[in-house]
Amino acid sequence: MARIYPLFSSSKGNCTYIGTKEQGILIDDGVSYSRLCKALELNGLSTSCIKAVFVTHEHSDHIKGLSVLTKKHPITVYAQAYTLDILEDRGCINGKCEELKESADIIGMNVRCFPTDHDTGESCGYRITFGDGKSCAVCTDLGHITDIVEENLLGADAVLLEANYDVEMLRNGPYEYYLKTRIFSNNGHLSNDDCGKFAARLVESGTTRLILGHLSQENNTPQLAESTVVKYLGGFVRNSDYILTVAPVETRGEFIAF
Repeated sequence: MARIYPLFSSSKGNCTYIGTKEQGILIDDGVSYSRLCKALELNGLSTSCIKAVFVTHEHSDHIKGLSVLTKKHPITVYAQAYTLDILEDRGCINGKCEELKESADIIGMNVRCFPTDHDTGESCGYRITFGDGKSCAVCTDLGHITDIVEENLLGADAVLLEANYDVEMLRNGPYEYYLKTRIFSNNGHLSNDDCGKFAARLVESGTTRLILGHLSQENNTPQLAESTVVKYLGGFVRNSDYILTVAPVETRGEFIAF
């Protein structure tokens, strides 16, 4: 049975392990090597389980640990052309890398990328399909749900979806105006409300596992994100039609099976 391990999830570091206890992939590596190793160990995993890293975009909270990880282990890094060029220019990859044009087949999984609207030259989400037909997706750092995002997420068995901020917390919070404007924009981040609205579409399409991710530690709380999304899922029965969890800032040794 496939598993998602949300190892790290916040505006300060993101990393998700997807696969089995024996082998899998990382989506992003935005934490130090030592923190990654400790998180893997807590989940009964090790760096030898990681067969590839798929990068969503070049912001530091998604790539911070790549340089050391790829220096210590022969792990292939996959990314879209623009992102890959930046990673290579910055010296973030110490080993093999491959441009991901659409999808890649690895250890019995098909990993497909799709574009997201974020304030970078190129960013993406990923949908992973296993040999038994089960699928999951990771989609954060998007200002809004585009038709392409919707097309790639609907029907996935499990989805880690961004619930970055509460509108009132961000509006009344300490951030400077320019930063608030950036986050609110269509290429910023996804609010709890927008996440909730789309979560209802996901459950309607057959998604049974929902993970709320990339929560801002300044403009959101796990309790607020969860309660807001549950409100929009009022037409469904929790723990029957769907299971909802919030990805922790740092793993507590939990995973989601599907």
